[in-house]
Amino acid sequence: MRWINHTAIKTFSRGVHPADHKADTCHLPIRQFPFAPEMVIPLSQHVGKPAIAVVRQGQEVLRGQVIAIADGPMSVPIHAPATGVIQGMDLVPSNKGMIPGIYLKPMPGSTQEVNEGTPCHLETATPDDILQAIQSAGIVGLGGAVFPTHIKLTLGDNKYVDTLIINGVECEPYLTTDHRVMLEQTQDIMLGIRYLLKATGAKRAIIAVEANKPDAAHALNQAIPPGLAVSVQLLKVKYPQGADKILVKTLLGLEVPPGSHSVDIHVVTINVATTAEIGRLLPHGRGVQERVITITGPAVAKKGNYLIPMGTPLRFALTTLGVSKDINAVCLGGPMMGPAVANLDIPITKGVAGFVAFTKTKTERKQRIFACIHCGYCVEACPIALNPSQLGLLAMKKDYARMVHDFHLRECFECGACAYICPSHIPLVQYFRTAKAMYKKEHVSDSLTSATVSIK
Repeated sequence: MRWINHTAIKTFSRGVHPADHKADTCHLPIRQFPFAPEMVIPLSQHVGKPAIAVVRQGQEVLRGQVIAIADGPMSVPIHAPATGVIQGMDLVPSNKGMIPGIYLKPMPGSTQEVNEGTPCHLETATPDDILQAIQSAGIVGLGGAVFPTHIKLTLGDNKYVDTLIINGVECEPYLTTDHRVMLEQTQDIMLGIRYLLKATGAKRAIIAVEANKPDAAHALNQAIPPGLAVSVQLLKVKYPQGADKILVKTLLGLEVPPGSHSVDIHVVTINVATTAEIGRLLPHGRGVQERVITITGPAVAKKGNYLIPMGTPLRFALTTLGVSKDINAVCLGGPMMGPAVANLDIPITKGVAGFVAFTKTKTERKQRIFACIHCGYCVEACPIALNPSQLGLLAMKKDYARMVHDFHLRECFECGACAYICPSHIPLVQYFRTAKAMYKKEHVSDSLTSATVSIK
């Protein structure tokens, strides 16, 4: 058996320790979720250009068939989540409003089998072949970032990768998606790592797992093939341990410079569920048409981890599992970083690792928002050593330029640690999101004005 480093459990400075609320689902195996009567499939489920629909109303499609093609390098295709009939192409609901998409009605009598495609054979494939196969499969960051994986693995000039980090930390409260994937899809993960090592040329891979998942660490350790340069590293339980830059610092002691990415210091970090999809799909030439998510929370009757088709509306999922009458809020993802859902008709997409439904008693906030008392708790909690207190005061003054240029607002990845720890209950993360949006809007406006002046 391979060795797991139990004695030198690593961690990072700062951070917070919210209650994890994982006990309800961490021991529940992944189960197949039924098909909704109508699937809602947005064409934009990734960072970059939306996919381009290649189907028409009334057309019959097979499960796994490409129904939208990638629009250039910074895009990925969309695959049919079910065998059925295209009901139409129209605007579909999302958490950012109405966006272009496809409505699909599954055929009740279909076996819903997925046909084999053109496999990407690990032994004979070149790195470029693997990157092309990853794009063709529509694989993006399944941890929530939804950045096209083939782009993340594409190295620029004079760049190389020494270490591959497989992120199985899953520090967000309530979610147990990655935990169950590590337990039940270990062979897919190992095969995915082999594809990733060949695609990047990395010499080794480290699988990072928090210490509250010893069963997952053990399963992964047992599954490592002889001769494969893979190790399992346990980390202390702390939030936000799973953030890319934090993980690199924790595991390797390396700092990712501001404005840079981990690849700039010869490291690539890939989510463990994304890795499993690579190992599951590429040997068969198939695409993403379902994913594992956690559905949980005080308002959910049948909590669990489910393999759910892309495009399943949240309303159908909640109705199927049963919810409390006093359901009051649904969080898309975990409660620390996940946004509240504005419309239950929005669908499950590639970036949704789970959702949490809360009752009224769990979401009513009776505490008032007070002025900053300069206690410094937020500064101590910020994992990248920003000054959330000062940023919050500048946000109140709408001094967005100074927030960006003097206090590094763009480095904030909105983990929510500052707002969680704030004794004055100041919604700092909301302030920072607004500040980023307003600064971007002002910057674009200034650019357009300058362009107009130069043209005149």
